[in-house]
Amino acid sequence: MPLDRRRFLRLGSTGALAAAVPSWTRAAGILVPPASPVVLSTWDHGLAANRKAWQVLSDGGNVLDAVVEGVAVVENDLGNRTVGQGGRPDRDGHVTLDACVQDHDGRAGSVAFVEHFPNPVRIARAVMERTPHVMLVGEGAERWARENGFAERRITLPGVQAEWKEWTVQKAYQPVVNIENHDTIGQLAVDARGRLAGSCTTSGMAYKVHGRVGDSPIIGAGLFVDGEVGAACATGTGELVIRIAGSHTVVEMMRQGVEPTEACRQAVERIVRRHRDLDRHQVGFLALRADGAFGAFSLRQGFTFAVSDAAGHRLLASEHMG
Repeated sequence: MPLDRRRFLRLGSTGALAAAVPSWTRAAGILVPPASPVVLSTWDHGLAANRKAWQVLSDGGNVLDAVVEGVAVVENDLGNRTVGQGGRPDRDGHVTLDACVQDHDGRAGSVAFVEHFPNPVRIARAVMERTPHVMLVGEGAERWARENGFAERRITLPGVQAEWKEWTVQKAYQPVVNIENHDTIGQLAVDARGRLAGSCTTSGMAYKVHGRVGDSPIIGAGLFVDGEVGAACATGTGELVIRIAGSHTVVEMMRQGVEPTEACRQAVERIVRRHRDLDRHQVGFLALRADGAFGAFSLRQGFTFAVSDAAGHRLLASEHMG
């Protein structure tokens, strides 16, 4: 059924279904764009990403420009151990990077398992704009990036390598929830015209099996954007998110009229129902509705997210299960 880009999906006419949908949906079926842009990012490092995204929008850039250049700031921070080339390596000593983008109209680009490129999110955008594909991986993605003008940067960070070599002695590394393995950055934004976009980028789980890819570059898992409804992104243990198509699940709940925070909560609860022994895991979801309403929810305490809107830039803590 074709829809106007700002029109929310109508949900049938039965009384029971209509009663479950908030009044703003029943009244006109339209989500009004926010009066000013809203930008959200996961974790504390999201503040720097948000400031850059806000600057891009203020300078006349579009919302896709904003979410790409926003997370690129975090990719470029070599002190960050979970995003970009400063991230911790896999168990073979390689730092492999994953990233994706999706725009208002559902176009998407992604790269996974790439090395030696400082900004995989920019390569993901180029895949979206210059190829008929969504995802390129590994050696093929690297070759394509070189052929399309992306410069390699080969660096070694002695401190990171020393930590890895120490880990190889016992190979008994246990991640600390909310720190080593969970600080992927996802960014969502809506501009004053109601145009949405999102991005996600990570160096992945520390000391992962060489070749492992988590949820971050997978459209529908780590990120999902639907211009008619809203957008969502995920952070935490990627395998848990992939198994429920987490970000897509959150957006589809919003499509049904569920408020953003509640949609995130229900996605987390779905993970809990299907898994045991989650003591060493964190999962968090961030949701942005097309009218600028937003919410977040996580498995456990500690998930923070950055918000930028007409009120300024600030860091909030998500609601959580325990």
